[in-house]
Amino acid sequence: MTAGDVRMPRSGVLSTVVREPLSRRAWLATMHLAVGAPLASITALALVVLGVVSAMLALTVVGSLACLAGLVATVDAATTVQRTRFAAFLEIGIQVARRDPPDGSSTRRLIARLREQLTWRRVGYHLLAGLLAPLSAAVVLGSWVAGVVLPLFAVVRLVDGDYERSTGPVGLGLLGLSLLFAAPWAALGLSALDVLLARTLLERSARDVLAEKVESLVESRAGLMEAADAERRRIERDLHDGAQQQLTSLAMNLGIARQTLPDLEEPVRSVIVSAHEDAKSALADLRNLVRGLHPAVLDERGLDAALAGVCARSPVPVRLRVDVDVRPSAGIEAIAYFVVSESLTNIAKHAQAKSVEVSVRTVGGRAVGGRLSVEVVDDGVGGAVERDGSGLRGLRQRVAAVDGALVVDSRPGRGTTIRAELPCV
Repeated sequence: MTAGDVRMPRSGVLSTVVREPLSRRAWLATMHLAVGAPLASITALALVVLGVVSAMLALTVVGSLACLAGLVATVDAATTVQRTRFAAFLEIGIQVARRDPPDGSSTRRLIARLREQLTWRRVGYHLLAGLLAPLSAAVVLGSWVAGVVLPLFAVVRLVDGDYERSTGPVGLGLLGLSLLFAAPWAALGLSALDVLLARTLLERSARDVLAEKVESLVESRAGLMEAADAERRRIERDLHDGAQQQLTSLAMNLGIARQTLPDLEEPVRSVIVSAHEDAKSALADLRNLVRGLHPAVLDERGLDAALAGVCARSPVPVRLRVDVDVRPSAGIEAIAYFVVSESLTNIAKHAQAKSVEVSVRTVGGRAVGGRLSVEVVDDGVGGAVERDGSGLRGLRQRVAAVDGALVVDSRPGRGTTIRAELPCV
């Protein structure tokens, strides 16, 4: 490596320092800061005024909401303008797209915006920019002006013959030249700081994107559950109004024939009797199928009446306690019903229990965090095992689909306790 090779980077750096005041990017960075100062000051002032007025009108809900709506609109408009500024002067794209607003009234959409962390991060950027942007612009523009004016002033003094005190003009000239060469780097550095703040506070973070995806998946899953529940109801209505009515009519006609035609020959009478019994059996199976899809009494009279019916049909004596002060959503009611129904079916088949206790109660109502607790306790042999394709596995999947939790405690010889915690909405 030669000495020239060592000196090359130094000469390259020196030439860059000398040329930088004339570079396009330095002037664009300066314009970026100069334009940003008044925009940031006006935005910060507007946000402070709207925030103070909103706090003063807190007792008047309408006035406070109007000010908060103005604050959110100001944040959105200012963020869009800032995005345009970054793109125009620095050719940097700031992603300011927001998530789609929720359905509902304007008040609900406003509350959703106020609950977003992104909204308040953007408020923080505009307030911080209201302090930093004027200061940055003053430093950079002052450096540019001083870098031009001071050397000219020094030259004028020297031309006028002020040689006796030449140290002063020369010092001012050197100071001006130093500021002239420092101004572009100050503009670039402060612009980079502005970009860093904008990317941190104006753009959606990876956590925001992930949270929105999770929320979207939860909403999609809830929509699928509602669609599946609606489809089960439709099938239940179609079977009840169609095939079930036809089987009922067939069973009645065969029963009438069986009672009113006692003198038929034995082979014919045997066929009628057999057909009558088969029709009644098919009708009972169809009723059980319809009830398993979605019990109509659940929609008509609520969870209490539906559970009373399923407990009354249980071959094992059941003690039912229902304390539901606020009715949960239809989908949650259906899941609670099937938890109790499937549990009683399993108890009748496998538990050898003498009695069962079913408890259903709400905690917190339909407010955020409200839960519906369903508990089924038997005094059977215990030892229930959750296997693929089993009723317990199906219950767990159904409960988990609505962000619920299912706990099964089934120690041998100690009975079985099934507890489901479901959200009320």
